[in-house]
Amino acid sequence: MQHEPRDWLTSLRVYLRAPVVTLLFLGFSAGLPYLLVFSTLTAWLEDSGVEVAAIGFFSWVGLLYSIKLFWAPIVDRVRLPLIGRWLGQRRSWMLLGQCLIGGGLLGLSGLDPVGHLPLVAAFALVTAFGAATQDIVIDAYRIESGEAAIQAAMASTYIIGYRIGIVMAGAGALYIADAASWAVAYLSMAALVAVGMITVLVRPEPPRPQSLSVVLFHPRVKRFLHQRRQRPGWQRQAGVWLIAAVVCPISDFFQRYGRLALWLLLFIGIYRISDISMAAMANPLYLSLGFTKSDIASVTKVFGVLMTIGGGILGGLLVVRYGLGRMLIVGALAVALTNLLFALLATGGNSLPLLVVAITGDNLANGLASTVFIAFLSSLTSRTYTATQYALFSSLMTLPGKFIGGFSGLVVADLGYASFFGIVCLLGLPAVALAWWLSRRLPTLDGEEIENGRTAGDPAPAFQEREARPPMGTDGRQGEQPGR
Repeated sequence: MQHEPRDWLTSLRVYLRAPVVTLLFLGFSAGLPYLLVFSTLTAWLEDSGVEVAAIGFFSWVGLLYSIKLFWAPIVDRVRLPLIGRWLGQRRSWMLLGQCLIGGGLLGLSGLDPVGHLPLVAAFALVTAFGAATQDIVIDAYRIESGEAAIQAAMASTYIIGYRIGIVMAGAGALYIADAASWAVAYLSMAALVAVGMITVLVRPEPPRPQSLSVVLFHPRVKRFLHQRRQRPGWQRQAGVWLIAAVVCPISDFFQRYGRLALWLLLFIGIYRISDISMAAMANPLYLSLGFTKSDIASVTKVFGVLMTIGGGILGGLLVVRYGLGRMLIVGALAVALTNLLFALLATGGNSLPLLVVAITGDNLANGLASTVFIAFLSSLTSRTYTATQYALFSSLMTLPGKFIGGFSGLVVADLGYASFFGIVCLLGLPAVALAWWLSRRLPTLDGEEIENGRTAGDPAPAFQEREARPPMGTDGRQGEQPGR
């Protein structure tokens, strides 16, 4: 069944829903710390005289975002004492992550990078750990708070809020650092963590379709209990928890998608590889070309984020109107090709028009691709194992790019900025080919689950071979239920 385009007014009304609006503020809370341990931090290090090779290694701080899968099962299944009873499972963990973010930023505000790089790295890691934990919960909160039909809109407002947080952590921090100091900038950012805390306190806990007690009836868990019935009680309890919280979420994904599961995981890992791996070198490029911090803040952080917000809104509308399959291909292609604009900027020198062109193309592509990809990942996620499965997907999404980004400073030092961005563009092309291939084999990109009111990630099998279905349209793609 081919996805039928919907009228624009119907597509726009979804943005008035309360869960959709809530994600605006949670997106801000998620976006605020990201640049503060990444590109804003690298700008601070560059401005302080730290060598470019060392700056590149600081992108590895972001690897905590990529390995959050390892503690996602705890966040998903363990209720925090005291505060967990008051706020509930999701909101209590969200608040804990925000406290870690605030504490880490306060620690950074009191340091001078020159001579204190280990301490800077330590507080950056604390901040990144809190931010990654918060992301685990926000992703689960988003999927559990709204039905499949509004997930793309929730992803869109999340991206808008996220980019507003980026503005504050990017342009805001640069403006404050230019006018006062980096210490004042990071202290101000720590105060803005209160936005997320207030949202946690005023919004309700989302419903959870299945509790751990229901998961305990999973056949794998029942079989384990039968086989270990002679073991001590604590061993059986630990084994049951491990199976229910870790093994079942992963096996559920492979059972639902069969042999396509590995291709999906590969696709998730490479979809954003080009823009993630280049991000650590963006601010050093601007500064090396002679742009002032105020120029960078105005063009890349304020104007650029407006472009990203526009791309995010456009992505949400296009998914609802035309379907997810073709938008995945468009997003992957746009993200890869816009790296050539940075190569052009590197060869063109200190040219404000070239900077504006590069930022316009890059941020529009990023906003669209981010919204589309969040919708795609949410469609793959079972609501029975929300946090754990989405953490697996989002960790894989950033891991290859973050790892490659750690060597970005070395590549720039050897080959220059223009060659680096050309190489990064080529890294994104396999994702385009895989997006096209998968879009012809995943019936969940058809949008049928939206129309029928069923979530693709629900336990009912969501995968069937394309050959078992009636022939598609000439583009071979479909719409989808929506789902950074």
